[in-house]
Amino acid sequence: MNIAVVLSYDGTAYNGWQVQKNGPSIQESMETAIQRLLGQKTHVSGVGRTDSGVHARRYVASFKADCTIPMDRLPYALNSFLPPDIAVSGAVQVPDAFDARFDCTKKEYAYYIFPSTLRNPFHARYAYRYNYPLDIARMQEGAQRFVGRQDFAAVRSQGTPVKSTVRTIFWCEVEPVDDLIRIRVCGDGFLYNMVRAIAGTLTYVGGGKLTPDDVSAILRAGDREQAGPTLPACGLFMNRLWYEHTPELARFRLDT
Repeated sequence: MNIAVVLSYDGTAYNGWQVQKNGPSIQESMETAIQRLLGQKTHVSGVGRTDSGVHARRYVASFKADCTIPMDRLPYALNSFLPPDIAVSGAVQVPDAFDARFDCTKKEYAYYIFPSTLRNPFHARYAYRYNYPLDIARMQEGAQRFVGRQDFAAVRSQGTPVKSTVRTIFWCEVEPVDDLIRIRVCGDGFLYNMVRAIAGTLTYVGGGKLTPDDVSAILRAGDREQAGPTLPACGLFMNRLWYEHTPELARFRLDT
């Protein structure tokens, strides 16, 4: 059977989702847990390749295996074999053709910035500390320049070659959340380090190094050097997911 699981994880100790030769990964932990539980080797496919140190509030993965454990009990069984920084919260049988990555219609990432000259140990693993004041209104104005279908070559790092750097961003919002600034970006797909580069560009806008109009010009130029820096992975979360054609996943409220 084809099984989809909903999970979340703290990515601090991992080299991202995908299995790596030089360190632990979320995918490897999941495959090991399934093998220990079911006695079967299986490939676990994930909704996206989160990078080293990136977290996920919501993440969907799928695998094919013979499983007699009821789906409502499978999360408890898997969690007993997973480390404490990875947790499965739901499981459901899906059609054989389901793929966690390709059946996802849109994704939202959230990036957290802690604007402070003093450290806060409770934000150290989950937000990027920025030493200078940031104008949230200016950042929000700049964020709107990322919305739409356009070429995002200016805000991506070199990685696996892609056929096109054109993507659709449905929304990009900057808002205060307690003592943090949260940047939420939702799109139909993302380039390597794209959200972290968007966040870095918006910190430059909020700090006065760039104007909102500069964002549009940078995107038109497609020049990575003109945009802001790629911010550290610690502040990035896969935040919400949409599976609009997979009713089996609807009850898990992945989009809230």
